[in-house]
Amino acid sequence: MISPHVLVAGPASWNRVVHVDTLPEPTPHTTFARDSYDVVGGTSAGKALNLSRLGRTVVLRTVLGDDDEGRRVREALAGGGVGLIVEPSPDGRTESHLNLMDGDGGRLSVYLRAPGAVPASGPGWAATLAALDDAEAVVVDLALPALPVLTAAFERGRDVWVDLHDYDGSADFHRPWVEAGSHLFLSSDRLADHRAFMAARLDAGARLVVCTHGARGATALDADGFVDVPAVAVPDVVDTNGAGDGFFAAFLDAHLSGAGVGAAMRAAAAHAADVVRGRGLAPGA
Repeated sequence: MISPHVLVAGPASWNRVVHVDTLPEPTPHTTFARDSYDVVGGTSAGKALNLSRLGRTVVLRTVLGDDDEGRRVREALAGGGVGLIVEPSPDGRTESHLNLMDGDGGRLSVYLRAPGAVPASGPGWAATLAALDDAEAVVVDLALPALPVLTAAFERGRDVWVDLHDYDGSADFHRPWVEAGSHLFLSSDRLADHRAFMAARLDAGARLVVCTHGARGATALDADGFVDVPAVAVPDVVDTNGAGDGFFAAFLDAHLSGAGVGAAMRAAAAHAADVVRGRGLAPGA
C-alpha cells in the first residue's frame, strides 16, 4: 500500500443536505426547502479530502457498508485522491445524515444511520497498523469505530491530532480523545471559558490546543502562548458543511510544511473560507 503522509481515522457518510430559511421550531408545521442535494459527508472524509486537495498523500480508515451509499462514498473519496482502508459496517449499511442548513450557516444534523463499534481484528486492521506506523501525522476523529486506532496510536507513542468538535469540557464519551490527543481542536460553542480549558489541557501534556469560534475567528495555544486570528469574511457562503474540517486540514498541512502557529492559523482561516463557497466538503470537491 501507499505510505501515507497522513493517516485519518473516522467517519465517512452519504448525506442529504437541505437548505431552509430557518431551522424548524419544535412544533408541527410545513416548510419549503430552498435547495437540496446528496453529497459525501463525515468529519474524517472532510479532513481527508481537504488534505488531498492541499497536496498531501492521505489514507482514510473508515467504516462503510456494502450498499449504494457506500459505493458513492468510495467513488467520491477515490475521485478526491484519498486512499481508503475500509472496515465493513456491522449491519451492512453506510452512515447517513440529514443536514438541515439555515441561511446563517446553522445546522441541524439528524443521524439516519450510524455504524457501531468494529473490532480491531477486522480485515483492514493490519493495513491500518502499517499506515499508522508509516504516517507523518495521525488524525483520529471522535467516533466509536475509530477508538481502536486511537488506542493503538497512543500505545505506539504517536502524536495524535484529534477534533473534539463541540465538547463541553466534561462529557465522558470524549474523554479517551481528550487524554490521548497531543494536538487538540474544538469549538468554543459549549465552553464557559475556552482559554481556561485550553490552558488546562496544555498543563496536562497537550502540545497544541486550537479553539474555533465560527465567524469570530479562532484561538490557538502552545508553549509560546495564545494566538488569535479573525475569520475570513465570505459574502457568498454556499454551504458551511466541512468548514471546520477544512480549517483543521489546512492548519495541519501548514504545520507539516514547517509553518509556525500564527501562519498555520491564517492559512487555516483562508482555506475554511474557500470551503464554504461551494457545496462539497473541500474546494472543488
